[in-house]
Amino acid sequence: VQLQASGGGLVQAGGSLRLSCTASGRTVSTYDLGWFRQAPGREREFVAGIKWSTGNTYYSDSVKGRFTISRDNAKNTVYLQMDSLKPEDTAVYSCAASWSSYKLQRGGVDYWGQGTQVTVSS
Repeated sequence: VQLQASGGGLVQAGGSLRLSCTASGRTVSTYDLGWFRQAPGREREFVAGIKWSTGNTYYSDSVKGRFTISRDNAKNTVYLQMDSLKPEDTAVYSCAASWSSYKLQRGGVDYWGQGTQVTVSS
């Protein structure tokens, strides 16, 4: 599975951004896809995930209620809608695929996409 991420940028606190991650190659229907982020000097952390086959979603506590992950089957694309952004959301965001939600939430990733920078100014 190849993953191509896009959509990062600079936004003021309280604003919104949408990230996209397009999958190609092997069928993604058997995978969970999700997003991780890594801020300077901090460990990479899980943000959100979605089971492709069912659409079931799950989030880290730090973004729950502000971020929404979704998928477009026809485009093989996963989106991360980020609302009410805070300066502490500033990080490089990377999309990822794993064969299970259990693994994905714990950083067990089978495929990585490249990162995209999200910067939230105060």
